[in-house]
Amino acid sequence: MSPVRKKITVRLGADELEEIRSMARRLGMTVNDFVLAQALFHDQANGSLITTNGQVIGSHLIGQNFSKPEYFHPRPSAAGANGYDPTATGGSNLGPTSAKLLNGTTKIDDKKNEVVDLDGIKDRVVHYSVDNDIPYESSVPLDQFKDSRGELDDVKLIKAFNDDKSPLIFRAKEPIPADAVTASASGIDPHISPRNAELQAARVAKARGASVDQVRALVTQHTEGRTLGVLGEPHVNVLDLNLALDAQFSVRTGER
Repeated sequence: MSPVRKKITVRLGADELEEIRSMARRLGMTVNDFVLAQALFHDQANGSLITTNGQVIGSHLIGQNFSKPEYFHPRPSAAGANGYDPTATGGSNLGPTSAKLLNGTTKIDDKKNEVVDLDGIKDRVVHYSVDNDIPYESSVPLDQFKDSRGELDDVKLIKAFNDDKSPLIFRAKEPIPADAVTASASGIDPHISPRNAELQAARVAKARGASVDQVRALVTQHTEGRTLGVLGEPHVNVLDLNLALDAQFSVRTGER
C-alpha cells in the first residue's frame, strides 16, 4: 500500500502576515540601499579607503599618527591606549579647566618606572614650539628637561608644570592652533587646520630638502573649504597631504 499523504494547511493570522510583509519590505529596502550606495557612492560606502600598489594603507576618514619630521603631524589623540585607535574612539572627557588636561600626569608602570600617563596641553605646546622652531619664552631653560640623548623628557616637563611652589611657565611667542595641541572628540580626526599645516611647513621642507614655498603650495592644493560652503572650517587631510609629499619630494639621506 502506498503511504497516505496528508496535506497540512497553515493558516496565518493578520498579525503574522503583516510581520512577514514588514520583514520583506525591510529586506528589500536594505538591498536597495546597498545597491544604490555601491553604484552612486562606491568609495564612501566602502569606507573611503586609500590604496597604494593594491594595498589598503588607510582611509580618508580616519586619522593616523605621523611623528617623523618629514611628515605633517595630525591632531593629538585620546582614542585607545596609544591614540588613533579606530576601535576605541573617544576624547579625554576632561574639561578646559582640568589641571590634568592642562599640566598632564605621570604614573608608575609595571616595571616601577615613572612614565607619562597623560601628556597635557602645556607639554604639547612645548614640543610643537620646539619641533617647528616657533619662538618661545620659558621660566627655566629647557635644557634642564632633556635626557641623556638630548631629547625633551616628558616626565620631567609634566612634573615641572605640576610643581605647586614654582611651576614651569612656558609661552609660545605666536598663537598655537588649538587643533595642534588638543584631541578631537573622536580621537581619529583626519584633518588639521590650514594654519597648523602652515606652521609645520618649514620643518617638513627642511627634512625633504625642498623649499618652504614648494611645501606650502602643496598644502594649499590639499586645503578643502567648508562643507557645503557653510559647515565647519577649511581643513587639510593629513594622510592625503603626506602621500602627496612622498610622491613629489624625497627624504634627505639620514632623515628617516
